[in-house]
Parts: sequence; structure tokens; C-alpha cells
Amino acid sequence: MLEDQYLDLERYVLENGHQKGDRTNTGTLSTFGYQMRFDLSEGFPLLTTKRVPFGLIKSELLWFLKGDTNIKYLLQHNNHIWDEWAFKKWIESDEYKGPDMTDFGHRAIIDADFNALYKIEKERFNNQILENDQFAQKYGDLGNVYGKQWRAWKTSTGETIDQISDVIEMIKNNPDSRRMIVTAWNPEDVPTAALPPCHTLFQFYVADGKLSCQLYQRSGDIFLGVPFNIASYALLTSLIAKATGLEVGEFVHTLGDAHIYSNHIEQVKEQLTRTPHATPKLKFNNVHDSIFDYEPEDIAIEGYDPYPAIKAPVAV
Repeated sequence: MLEDQYLDLERYVLENGHQKGDRTNTGTLSTFGYQMRFDLSEGFPLLTTKRVPFGLIKSELLWFLKGDTNIKYLLQHNNHIWDEWAFKKWIESDEYKGPDMTDFGHRAIIDADFNALYKIEKERFNNQILENDQFAQKYGDLGNVYGKQWRAWKTSTGETIDQISDVIEMIKNNPDSRRMIVTAWNPEDVPTAALPPCHTLFQFYVADGKLSCQLYQRSGDIFLGVPFNIASYALLTSLIAKATGLEVGEFVHTLGDAHIYSNHIEQVKEQLTRTPHATPKLKFNNVHDSIFDYEPEDIAIEGYDPYPAIKAPVAV
């Protein structure tokens, strides 16, 4: 089963991981250099041993593909993955007049009263993003995140490069090229970025009428983040295959620092007691000429029968 690739990663790191510190001061079990291969012709690699919210995955990926960097689109689709980065910009501004939100990520985890206050303030912030265009423009934009890097990479001359459009044209016109690469890693941005790109570079490969994609991910939170990454890049490969008239091949996921946070170990062990269900299938309700025209309602999953979600704290 496709899912066994991921479960083997969890087992390997539990048994062989090195104890390492990290920027969140949580602590991890970590390994360096691990690869998984998913044959997308066998189904869509959305985990069944715990529920993974595909709605969030597809709306986030489409946000990237549109070149959007403002969380308003995500909030319109009930996606809160990127809220905290924008919220932080607001509470650190001179315009913020609410209660002290310093270090809100850690405080919300350890203090129930503060967590309730934080939720009120963040909901107030999100409502202003949705209802006030001027506020959204000022505080909802996240700058040089994936959408900007993929669709409008800024050169030293001030011009921009649409890497996604360019790679699609290369796949169509020169499918044997070894340069079908999209990068999000810009050394110039790293010192000032709130969180430098985790999925740093991906490359496409065409053989036997099939499109494959390999992702190099510098850092992977195995329990919470990696299931999203697997599904997101499997979906990206499927969308670009549609756009280029190819069938899907493999998604190859290469991880640099693959880690299990110390406060996720029991959750991982619980997940490993579960036997995977049948692999679901990806379905397109509508197929568009342009990859940039898709909306979440155009994409669906069939035959998804997961176990319940397993809650785990996000390391911030």
C-alpha cells in the first residue's frame, strides 16, 4: 500500500532517530536523508491511519498556484494554516490596541485563559481581513512565501520569473530536459524570513507518457506536516499532468531533516497500531485549460475512509 511508505518512515525514526534540539525548544527524534516513493497510478496518497483534511491541502496549493500571498483567499475557504504569521504582523503594529499578545504561540498552549483570549483576538483579526479590503491589504499579505516565489520570483534586475508557467512549457516542449525545476529557496530572503521555505525545490521528469515529481524538503515535521506535503505535491503533480496531457507517474519525497517532535511520540505510536484502509482516488469535477483557473470545488477525493484524527500540539 502507498501508505506503508509513510508508516515505515515513522517506524524508522522511532527506532533510529537522533535526539536533537530545535528552534522551538521542544526537542526531536531526527534522521537525515530519507526518501519515499509513491506510485500515483495506484491511487492518491492521503493517509487513512488518521484523517487528513484534504480541503485545507487543496485550497492552500491553489493559493500557491495563483501566486497569491494574502491570507484572505484562505480565510474565504475556511483555511487557517497561515493565520498566525499575518496575525503576528498586526499585533506588533502601532494600530493594535488589544490585550498583550506577546509570544502568543507558546502562551496559548500552556495557559487556558490566555488561549481563550487569543482565539477572540484572532477571530477579530480574521473578520477584519474578510470584511475590510484596506486592512487585508495591509496585514493579510505575507510577502515572499511560496506563491510569490513560484509565480513571481524577483530577479536582480527587478524582473519576475513565473517558474510554474515556465516549467509547464518545458514539460510540453522539451520533456527530456533535466532542468524542469522550481525553487523556493532564496538565500537573500532567508535571514529575514519568519520561516524559510521547508519544501525548497522540486523537479519534474517525463518517461513513458507519465509525469513524475521529486520534492526536496529541508525539514519535515513527520507527524503533522509531512502528510500534508505528500498530498499537496501529489495533487500538484496530478494538476500539471492534466495541463501537459500526461498520465501521473511517481511522487518522490526526499527529506533532509525528518523529525518527530518529542510531544508527538505517543501519537505516532498510536497511529502505528492502525492498519491502513484502501487508498482513495483523486477526482476532478471540472478540468480547466489553465492550471491557474482551478478552485477547490473542482477537485475531490473518492473512497476516503480514514481513522479519526489524532490531536497533537503544533511546535511553534
